[in-house]
Amino acid sequence: MFRPFFHKLKKGFSVSAAASRLLTVNDDEFDEEMDTATAGVEEGYFTVFTVHENETKRFVIELDNLRNPAFLCLLEQAQEEYGFEQKGALSLPCRPQELQKILNDRKAKLAVTEVLGYL
Repeated sequence: MFRPFFHKLKKGFSVSAAASRLLTVNDDEFDEEMDTATAGVEEGYFTVFTVHENETKRFVIELDNLRNPAFLCLLEQAQEEYGFEQKGALSLPCRPQELQKILNDRKAKLAVTEVLGYL
């Protein structure tokens, strides 16, 4: 179900040398958007934007969230809303507060699991 998405995500993270030679001057605008979207993003993280009406917010989140069922639901919504033709960072059709809650819930669950693992 998510295979096309993960393929696109993987392709976005690794541009081959041959593909980079094919980039044209027209791609400068896209490169600037990518630089803005990925500025300050460490290895093991990726950038998403929440987009709801006129409200947009940038999030840098851990790759582990790709296993979070609630986050995967947002990815499904993004696929339905935008398809697989997005360029740059992923846009998620939700309020920033919704994504923040999903991320916070995941952190809380991981913290509880860690504590229970030590008991």
